[in-house]
Amino acid sequence: MNAATSSIRLIAGLGNPGEEYAHTRHNAGFLTVDALCKAFPNVTGPERQCSGLMWKCRVKGDSLYLFKPMTFMNLSGTALSQVQKLLNIAPEEILVVYDDLDLPVGSLRLRPSGRAGGHNGISSVIQELGTERIPRLRVGIGKTDARRHQVNYVLSAFDAEDEAPLAQAMQDAVSAVKLLLARGMSAAMNQFNKKAVVTDVAVASNPSI
Repeated sequence: MNAATSSIRLIAGLGNPGEEYAHTRHNAGFLTVDALCKAFPNVTGPERQCSGLMWKCRVKGDSLYLFKPMTFMNLSGTALSQVQKLLNIAPEEILVVYDDLDLPVGSLRLRPSGRAGGHNGISSVIQELGTERIPRLRVGIGKTDARRHQVNYVLSAFDAEDEAPLAQAMQDAVSAVKLLLARGMSAAMNQFNKKAVVTDVAVASNPSI
């Protein structure tokens, strides 16, 4: 790849396996991988690899892998560390996609690195890969009100009023990833981060699940 393009070789969406979690807020990462599998041509898979499900496609001649850990959210890093070794890639070549309570539904936030911000999935990834320099795409799921416990909230299905902005977020996530692969992180951040309506002070704060 030339200097204007991204070095991303693996896109990993975080979530929980099982039908009971399939359309829950905490599975925004899985939903994004599903959208990417539909959007990219010539996707093959899934194959069971490294405690997860893996798809493969080619983007402008380069291999791109899509991955869902099947370890449950808190152990996401265990699966990703296995994939890293299998593919012989650096943490900087992995884009991790996960849900963010502090972004409204429909918003995205791309970053080349950062702390876990209380999200146990990305915390596990950081711990297992040994660095915070892991590109990430955070997908907004909205913040719960005082009447709903956070654990119950993130494990609940999206509300009816969330469906339209969620569908838009999935379209934007596909476009953001395509731009990231074609022109790099800065270009994708400049176009898609402006859609988020929170400041960078707000970070993911999902409960322990």
